[in-house]
Amino acid sequence: MKFFHTADWHLGKLVQGVYMTEDQEFILEQFMEAVKTEKPDAVIVAGDLYDRAIPPTDAVQLLNRTLETIAIDLKTPLLAIAGNHDSPSRLHFGREMMRQSGFYITGELDIPCQPVVLHDDYGEVHFYLIPYTDPSQVRIALEDETIKTHDDALKAIAANIEEKKNPDVRNVFVGHAFLTSHGEEKENTSTSERQLSIGGADHASAKYLDGFDYVALGHLHQAHHVGNPKMQYSGSPLKYSLSEQHHKKGYLVVEINENGAVAVEKKLLEPRRDMYAVEGCIADILQHDICEDYVFVKLLDETVVLSAMEKIRSVYPNAMHVEREFPALSLTDASGTPKDRTKMDDFTLFQSFYQEVRGSEATEATEQLFQEALQSLAAKEGERK
Repeated sequence: MKFFHTADWHLGKLVQGVYMTEDQEFILEQFMEAVKTEKPDAVIVAGDLYDRAIPPTDAVQLLNRTLETIAIDLKTPLLAIAGNHDSPSRLHFGREMMRQSGFYITGELDIPCQPVVLHDDYGEVHFYLIPYTDPSQVRIALEDETIKTHDDALKAIAANIEEKKNPDVRNVFVGHAFLTSHGEEKENTSTSERQLSIGGADHASAKYLDGFDYVALGHLHQAHHVGNPKMQYSGSPLKYSLSEQHHKKGYLVVEINENGAVAVEKKLLEPRRDMYAVEGCIADILQHDICEDYVFVKLLDETVVLSAMEKIRSVYPNAMHVEREFPALSLTDASGTPKDRTKMDDFTLFQSFYQEVRGSEATEATEQLFQEALQSLAAKEGERK
């Protein structure tokens, strides 16, 4: 059986005040064309179809068109779960009716977990759709007061499935969680994905899922496997923050043979606009060719750049952010002695400030400009007196 594994579409995503819906539509058109061309036996979306519980209308319409094309027009079974950004109850609504059209979605955790059963030439493949669920909800569903963390919750869910799982068929787990090889803490590779837990550990151990032939994961935006090639994050299909600028975005093509062995291939998607950082002085940046990409600009100019974003957007019309980075101010001198700025004259204070902010001494020309400004200000103060 061959299926596509994707996740973290985040339809309706807003980045730096820009709705990404047109870019998402562009990338999903490529994805649907791949489904049409490669004819997989199923498509898996491992959570975060939307970016928020109540998505904008354009995002809902885009998802509707995509699901209709894959499940109805292309007659490809589509299996999806809710992620931590989705509204579980909204996605869960009407799911029994949608199953008749080949769209299998689980928004809320069902106990006991019943698999979606698909068939190929070698028999049945059971897909367990486990949406993102807070540990407190798992504790209530399983009536187990020992469940406190995400690790506890995954361990309990996996054990519940193992009690009834058929070992004579191939089994696939679809989940939305932050898994590491042994539940150890690791840093998320994307700033655009919110934490699963506030004030507690949001990691869970992948070892609880060793009994599955393939584990299709969502939540982390960089595609990678978790200790074992059969446990994969597909990553998001688009870049949603500067922290993702080096990610290679796409989807996974998974083939599972009659014995449960899997082969995984990464397929890349070409974005309408790329997202990355641009660094340099304004004069140099204005010499760049006009580019429609989403860029985050860091200016290296020593002097103030007036109307910086307006100038940058003459070259990069979709620039998202512009900044100048300054080092932190030091409250002590080189010997560690606290600086007493109250005893500094205006010019010495300026030299000290410039050194701290820029990390280098002011040039003679800059010092001359400051002295002229001081003299002009002093002359105006004298006139008022």
